Amino acid sequence: MRKSTLLFFMAFGLTSTLFAQFTLPQLPYAYNALESAIDAQTMEIHHSKHHAAYINNLNNAVKGTPTAEMAIEDIVKNISKHSMAIRNNGGGHFNHSLFWSILTSEKNTMPNAGLQKAIEKQFTSVDSLKKLMNVAAATRFGSGWAWLIVTPDNKLAVCSTPNQDNPLMDIAEVKGTPILGIDVWEHAYYLKYQNKRPDYLAAIWSVINWTEVSKRYDAAMPPKKSIWEQWPSLNTFHGVMASTFHPSEEGNLKPIKARSAEMVAKAEALNAQAYPDEYATPAIKDAVARLISGSKELDALVKKKSKDAVLTQKLKSLHDVFHEIVGLCKDSH
Repeated sequence: MRKSTLLFFMAFGLTSTLFAQFTLPQLPYAYNALESAIDAQTMEIHHSKHHAAYINNLNNAVKGTPTAEMAIEDIVKNISKHSMAIRNNGGGHFNHSLFWSILTSEKNTMPNAGLQKAIEKQFTSVDSLKKLMNVAAATRFGSGWAWLIVTPDNKLAVCSTPNQDNPLMDIAEVKGTPILGIDVWEHAYYLKYQNKRPDYLAAIWSVINWTEVSKRYDAAMPPKKSIWEQWPSLNTFHGVMASTFHPSEEGNLKPIKARSAEMVAKAEALNAQAYPDEYATPAIKDAVARLISGSKELDALVKKKSKDAVLTQKLKSLHDVFHEIVGLCKDSH
Protein backbone atom coordinates (compact mmCIF):
# COMPACT_ATOMS: atom_id res chain seq x y z
CA MET A 1 0.00 0.00 0.00
CA ARG A 2 1.31 3.43 -0.93
CA LYS A 3 2.21 5.77 1.89
CA SER A 4 -0.29 8.37 0.65
CA THR A 5 -3.06 5.78 0.60
CA LEU A 6 -2.15 4.65 4.10
CA LEU A 7 -2.19 8.23 5.33
CA PHE A 8 -5.62 8.73 3.74
CA PHE A 9 -7.13 5.79 5.61
CA MET A 10 -5.43 6.83 8.84
CA ALA A 11 -6.82 10.34 8.46
CA PHE A 12 -10.27 8.97 7.60
CA GLY A 13 -10.23 6.79 10.69
CA LEU A 14 -9.21 9.70 12.87
CA THR A 15 -11.94 11.90 11.40
CA SER A 16 -14.52 9.20 11.98
CA THR A 17 -13.43 8.93 15.60
CA LEU A 18 -13.63 12.68 16.09
CA PHE A 19 -17.16 12.81 14.76
CA ALA A 20 -18.30 9.72 16.70
CA GLN A 21 -19.80 12.07 19.28
CA PHE A 22 -22.34 9.66 20.69
CA THR A 23 -21.56 6.18 21.97
CA LEU A 24 -23.55 3.21 23.18
CA PRO A 25 -23.74 3.22 26.99
CA GLN A 26 -22.83 0.03 28.78
CA LEU A 27 -25.63 -1.59 30.72
CA PRO A 28 -25.16 -1.74 34.50
CA TYR A 29 -26.44 -5.34 34.46
CA ALA A 30 -26.19 -8.45 32.30
CA TYR A 31 -28.60 -9.05 29.42
CA ASN A 32 -30.26 -11.85 31.40
CA ALA A 33 -30.46 -9.90 34.67
CA LEU A 34 -34.05 -8.74 34.13
CA GLU A 35 -35.53 -12.20 33.65
CA SER A 36 -38.36 -12.98 33.81
CA ALA A 37 -39.79 -9.53 33.06
CA ILE A 38 -37.55 -8.98 30.01
CA ASP A 39 -35.77 -11.90 28.35
CA ALA A 40 -32.04 -11.86 27.60
CA GLN A 41 -32.43 -12.10 23.81
CA THR A 42 -34.72 -9.07 23.72
CA MET A 43 -32.32 -7.10 25.91
CA GLU A 44 -29.33 -7.96 23.76
CA ILE A 45 -31.02 -7.14 20.45
CA HIS A 46 -32.66 -4.03 21.87
CA HIS A 47 -29.40 -2.67 23.27
CA SER A 48 -26.70 -3.86 20.87
CA LYS A 49 -28.73 -3.57 17.65
CA HIS A 50 -31.62 -1.09 17.96
CA HIS A 51 -29.98 1.44 20.28
CA ALA A 52 -26.67 1.07 18.48
CA ALA A 53 -28.40 1.81 15.18
CA TYR A 54 -29.90 5.03 16.56
CA ILE A 55 -26.45 6.14 17.66
CA ASN A 56 -24.82 5.26 14.33
CA ASN A 57 -27.54 7.11 12.40
CA LEU A 58 -27.33 10.09 14.75
CA ASN A 59 -23.56 10.34 14.34
CA ASN A 60 -23.97 10.25 10.58
CA ALA A 61 -26.66 12.93 10.72
CA VAL A 62 -24.57 15.36 12.78
CA LYS A 63 -21.21 14.61 11.18
CA GLY A 64 -19.34 17.74 10.20
CA THR A 65 -21.87 20.07 11.86
CA PRO A 66 -21.78 22.05 15.14
CA THR A 67 -24.47 19.69 16.42
CA ALA A 68 -21.81 16.99 16.74
CA GLU A 69 -20.35 18.91 19.68
CA MET A 70 -23.67 19.35 21.51
CA ALA A 71 -24.91 17.31 24.45
CA ILE A 72 -27.83 15.04 23.56
CA GLU A 73 -30.03 16.84 26.11
CA ASP A 74 -29.44 20.18 24.39
CA ILE A 75 -30.21 18.69 20.99
CA VAL A 76 -33.43 17.16 22.25
CA LYS A 77 -34.57 20.34 24.00
CA ASN A 78 -34.31 22.26 20.73
CA ILE A 79 -35.30 19.47 18.38
CA SER A 80 -37.44 21.76 16.19
CA LYS A 81 -34.20 23.28 14.90
CA HIS A 82 -32.92 19.93 13.64
CA SER A 83 -33.69 17.49 10.86
CA MET A 84 -36.09 14.59 11.12
CA ALA A 85 -33.11 12.21 11.10
CA ILE A 86 -31.72 13.91 14.19
CA ARG A 87 -35.17 14.00 15.80
CA ASN A 88 -35.76 10.28 15.32
CA ASN A 89 -32.26 9.06 16.12
CA GLY A 90 -31.41 11.65 18.76
CA GLY A 91 -34.68 10.86 20.47
CA GLY A 92 -33.94 7.16 20.18
CA HIS A 93 -30.53 7.63 21.81
CA PHE A 94 -31.83 9.85 24.63
CA ASN A 95 -34.89 7.69 25.33
CA HIS A 96 -33.01 4.40 25.43
CA SER A 97 -30.20 5.80 27.57
CA LEU A 98 -32.80 6.84 30.13
CA PHE A 99 -34.66 3.52 29.78
CA TRP A 100 -31.63 1.37 30.60
CA SER A 101 -30.88 3.47 33.68
CA ILE A 102 -34.33 3.07 35.24
CA LEU A 103 -34.27 -0.74 35.01
CA THR A 104 -32.63 -2.95 37.63
CA SER A 105 -32.26 -6.53 38.76
CA GLU A 106 -32.45 -5.34 42.36
CA LYS A 107 -35.71 -6.38 44.01
CA ASN A 108 -38.23 -4.13 45.73
CA THR A 109 -36.67 -0.73 45.18
CA MET A 110 -38.86 2.11 46.45
CA PRO A 111 -39.32 5.82 45.69
CA ASN A 112 -37.48 8.05 48.15
CA ALA A 113 -39.49 10.16 50.60
CA GLY A 114 -39.71 13.20 48.31
CA LEU A 115 -40.89 11.28 45.27
CA GLN A 116 -43.25 9.13 47.34
CA LYS A 117 -44.89 12.26 48.75
CA ALA A 118 -45.18 13.82 45.30
CA ILE A 119 -46.72 10.62 43.86
CA GLU A 120 -49.26 10.41 46.67
CA LYS A 121 -50.14 14.09 46.27
CA GLN A 122 -50.62 13.83 42.50
CA PHE A 123 -51.88 10.25 42.04
CA THR A 124 -52.83 9.10 45.60
CA SER A 125 -50.52 6.06 45.46
CA VAL A 126 -47.77 4.30 43.52
CA ASP A 127 -50.31 1.70 42.40
CA SER A 128 -52.51 4.44 40.95
CA LEU A 129 -49.51 5.86 39.13
CA LYS A 130 -48.69 2.44 37.67
CA LYS A 131 -52.26 2.10 36.37
CA LEU A 132 -52.12 5.52 34.71
CA MET A 133 -48.74 4.75 33.16
CA ASN A 134 -50.00 1.41 31.86
CA VAL A 135 -53.06 3.05 30.32
CA ALA A 136 -50.85 5.66 28.63
CA ALA A 137 -48.56 2.91 27.34
CA ALA A 138 -51.32 0.53 26.27
CA THR A 139 -53.27 3.20 24.40
CA ARG A 140 -50.27 4.64 22.54
CA PHE A 141 -51.14 3.65 18.98
CA GLY A 142 -48.23 2.04 17.15
CA SER A 143 -44.75 2.72 18.49
CA GLY A 144 -43.85 5.15 21.24
CA TRP A 145 -43.26 5.73 24.91
CA ALA A 146 -45.13 6.31 28.16
CA TRP A 147 -43.61 8.81 30.57
CA LEU A 148 -43.62 10.03 34.14
CA ILE A 149 -42.41 13.63 33.99
CA VAL A 150 -41.80 16.67 36.14
CA THR A 151 -43.75 19.51 34.54
CA PRO A 152 -42.46 23.10 34.23
CA ASP A 153 -44.47 23.98 37.35
CA ASN A 154 -42.72 21.17 39.29
CA LYS A 155 -45.60 18.72 39.41
CA LEU A 156 -45.70 15.09 38.32
CA ALA A 157 -47.64 14.11 35.21
CA VAL A 158 -48.14 11.04 33.03
CA CYS A 159 -48.11 11.30 29.24
CA SER A 160 -47.06 9.43 26.13
CA THR A 161 -45.25 10.32 22.90
CA PRO A 162 -45.11 8.72 19.46
CA ASN A 163 -42.07 7.10 17.88
CA GLN A 164 -38.85 8.37 19.55
CA ASP A 165 -40.24 11.71 20.69
CA ASN A 166 -40.13 12.63 24.36
CA PRO A 167 -41.50 15.37 26.64
CA LEU A 168 -38.16 17.20 26.78
CA MET A 169 -38.55 18.13 23.11
CA ASP A 170 -39.79 21.62 22.31
CA ILE A 171 -42.32 20.08 19.89
CA ALA A 172 -43.88 17.82 22.57
CA GLU A 173 -47.59 18.22 23.24
CA VAL A 174 -46.99 17.74 26.98
CA LYS A 175 -43.64 19.17 28.06
CA GLY A 176 -41.54 18.29 31.05
CA THR A 177 -38.46 16.49 32.30
CA PRO A 178 -38.83 12.72 31.93
CA ILE A 179 -37.83 10.71 35.00
CA LEU A 180 -39.32 7.34 34.03
CA GLY A 181 -39.98 6.05 30.54
CA ILE A 182 -41.48 2.80 29.28
CA ASP A 183 -40.63 1.74 25.74
CA VAL A 184 -43.67 0.36 23.89
CA TRP A 185 -42.05 -0.23 20.54
CA GLU A 186 -42.66 -3.86 19.61
CA HIS A 187 -38.94 -4.60 19.58
CA ALA A 188 -39.00 -3.96 23.36
CA TYR A 189 -41.27 -6.91 24.09
CA TYR A 190 -42.35 -8.89 21.03
CA LEU A 191 -40.02 -11.89 21.36
CA LYS A 192 -41.41 -12.73 24.79
CA TYR A 193 -44.91 -11.27 24.77
CA GLN A 194 -45.78 -11.19 21.05
CA ASN A 195 -48.78 -8.86 20.70
CA LYS A 196 -49.63 -8.89 24.42
CA ARG A 197 -48.44 -5.42 25.33
CA PRO A 198 -50.46 -5.33 28.59
CA ASP A 199 -48.59 -8.43 29.85
CA TYR A 200 -45.28 -6.68 29.19
CA LEU A 201 -46.52 -3.57 30.99
CA ALA A 202 -47.63 -5.58 34.00
CA ALA A 203 -44.25 -7.32 34.23
CA ILE A 204 -41.95 -4.36 33.75
CA TRP A 205 -42.78 -2.79 37.11
CA SER A 206 -40.89 -5.61 38.83
CA VAL A 207 -37.64 -4.29 37.34
CA ILE A 208 -38.18 -0.52 37.65
CA ASN A 209 -35.29 1.12 39.49
CA TRP A 210 -37.09 3.50 41.82
CA THR A 211 -33.76 4.58 43.31
CA GLU A 212 -32.70 5.97 39.93
CA VAL A 213 -36.15 7.45 39.25
CA SER A 214 -35.95 9.21 42.62
CA LYS A 215 -32.53 10.66 41.75
CA ARG A 216 -33.92 11.96 38.48
CA TYR A 217 -36.88 13.48 40.32
CA ASP A 218 -34.60 15.25 42.80
CA ALA A 219 -32.41 16.56 39.96
CA ALA A 220 -35.45 17.87 38.06
CA MET A 221 -36.81 19.80 41.03
CA PRO A 222 -35.51 23.28 41.89
CA PRO A 223 -33.38 23.63 45.04
CA LYS A 224 -35.70 23.60 47.99
CA LYS A 225 -36.07 26.83 49.96
CA SER A 226 -35.30 26.72 53.66
CA ILE A 227 -38.08 26.87 56.23
CA TRP A 228 -37.16 30.49 56.95
CA GLU A 229 -37.34 31.44 53.25
CA GLN A 230 -40.72 29.77 52.81
CA TRP A 231 -42.19 31.20 55.98
CA PRO A 232 -40.68 34.66 56.62
CA SER A 233 -43.01 35.41 59.55
CA LEU A 234 -41.64 32.36 61.38
CA ASN A 235 -38.15 33.70 60.83
CA THR A 236 -39.26 37.07 62.22
CA PHE A 237 -40.68 35.38 65.32
CA HIS A 238 -37.43 33.46 65.65
CA GLY A 239 -35.57 36.78 65.84
CA VAL A 240 -37.64 37.91 68.82
CA MET A 241 -37.44 34.50 70.50
CA ALA A 242 -33.65 34.26 70.13
CA SER A 243 -33.01 37.79 71.39
CA THR A 244 -35.16 37.27 74.50
CA PHE A 245 -34.79 33.59 75.42
CA HIS A 246 -30.99 33.32 75.29
CA PRO A 247 -30.43 36.31 77.63
CA SER A 248 -32.97 34.75 80.03
CA GLU A 249 -30.80 31.63 80.23
CA GLU A 250 -28.16 33.86 81.84
CA GLY A 251 -30.67 35.49 84.17
CA ASN A 252 -31.23 38.63 82.05
CA LEU A 253 -34.99 39.20 81.69
CA LYS A 254 -34.81 42.80 80.50
CA PRO A 255 -35.21 41.83 76.80
CA ILE A 256 -38.40 39.83 77.31
CA LYS A 257 -39.87 42.41 79.66
CA ALA A 258 -39.30 45.05 76.96
CA ARG A 259 -40.50 42.91 74.04
CA SER A 260 -43.30 40.69 75.39
CA ALA A 261 -45.99 42.65 73.49
CA GLU A 262 -43.89 42.41 70.31
CA MET A 263 -43.68 38.65 70.78
CA VAL A 264 -47.48 38.48 70.85
CA ALA A 265 -47.71 40.50 67.63
CA LYS A 266 -45.13 38.32 65.89
CA ALA A 267 -46.88 35.13 67.04
CA GLU A 268 -50.24 36.41 65.75
CA ALA A 269 -48.60 37.27 62.41
CA LEU A 270 -47.85 33.57 61.92
CA ASN A 271 -51.55 32.85 61.86
CA ALA A 272 -52.66 36.06 60.13
CA GLN A 273 -50.69 35.36 56.95
CA ALA A 274 -51.36 32.41 54.69
CA TYR A 275 -49.46 29.29 55.73
CA PRO A 276 -47.07 27.89 53.14
CA ASP A 277 -48.84 24.89 51.59
CA GLU A 278 -46.22 22.51 52.95
CA TYR A 279 -46.81 23.69 56.52
CA ALA A 280 -50.59 24.04 56.54
CA THR A 281 -51.01 20.90 58.64
CA PRO A 282 -53.35 20.50 61.65
CA ALA A 283 -50.38 19.77 63.95
CA ILE A 284 -48.51 22.94 62.95
CA LYS A 285 -51.65 25.08 63.17
CA ASP A 286 -52.34 23.70 66.65
CA ALA A 287 -48.78 24.48 67.76
CA VAL A 288 -49.06 28.04 66.38
CA ALA A 289 -52.30 28.51 68.33
CA ARG A 290 -50.48 27.42 71.49
CA LEU A 291 -47.63 29.79 70.68
CA ILE A 292 -50.10 32.70 70.38
CA SER A 293 -51.95 31.90 73.60
CA GLY A 294 -48.68 31.31 75.45
CA SER A 295 -47.25 34.62 74.21
CA LYS A 296 -50.36 36.43 75.45
CA GLU A 297 -50.05 34.73 78.83
CA LEU A 298 -46.39 35.73 79.07
CA ASP A 299 -47.20 39.34 78.11
CA ALA A 300 -49.88 39.43 80.82
CA LEU A 301 -47.39 38.10 83.37
CA VAL A 302 -44.87 40.78 82.36
CA LYS A 303 -47.50 43.50 82.78
CA LYS A 304 -48.38 42.09 86.22
CA LYS A 305 -44.68 42.26 87.11
CA SER A 306 -44.62 38.57 88.00
CA LYS A 307 -41.53 37.03 89.57
CA ASP A 308 -38.55 36.38 87.33
CA ALA A 309 -38.76 32.64 87.96
CA VAL A 310 -42.34 32.61 86.65
CA LEU A 311 -41.38 34.60 83.56
CA THR A 312 -38.37 32.39 82.91
CA GLN A 313 -40.46 29.22 83.09
CA LYS A 314 -43.12 30.64 80.79
CA LEU A 315 -40.57 31.83 78.26
CA LYS A 316 -38.91 28.39 78.32
CA SER A 317 -42.23 26.69 77.59
CA LEU A 318 -42.80 29.09 74.67
CA HIS A 319 -39.31 28.32 73.40
CA ASP A 320 -40.19 24.60 73.46
CA VAL A 321 -43.39 25.23 71.46
CA PHE A 322 -41.45 27.27 68.91
CA HIS A 323 -38.98 24.43 68.37
CA GLU A 324 -41.87 22.00 68.16
CA ILE A 325 -43.15 24.06 65.20
CA VAL A 326 -39.71 24.07 63.58
CA GLY A 327 -39.46 20.30 64.02
CA LEU A 328 -42.90 19.75 62.47
CA CYS A 329 -41.89 21.96 59.55
CA LYS A 330 -38.72 19.92 59.01
CA ASP A 331 -40.78 16.72 59.01
CA SER A 332 -43.05 18.22 56.33
CA HIS A 333 -40.13 19.64 54.32
